[in-house]
Amino acid sequence: MKKKIINSDPKVMGGTPCFTGTRVPVQTLMDYIKASDSIDEFLKDFPTVKRWQVVSFLEEAADSDRRANERFLMLDKLEASKRRRA
Repeated sequence: MKKKIINSDPKVMGGTPCFTGTRVPVQTLMDYIKASDSIDEFLKDFPTVKRWQVVSFLEEAADSDRRANERFLMLDKLEASKRRRA
């Protein structure tokens, strides 16, 4: 069974998506990445978050982005095909 990486509970941080079992918002990791900080630095600053959680989150985000790009390309090809037939 796949472990839950992110949890959103109204009783924890007002429902802000956090790493499961912590009070650390996922947005905090995104802020670190945006600032070019390392994952190691994030993990040092937030020891309740485990490395596997960060890696799994980033892998899922990359997969989601990849799937969205694939859907966009499929829709783009479909639209181009419709324009050629019109």
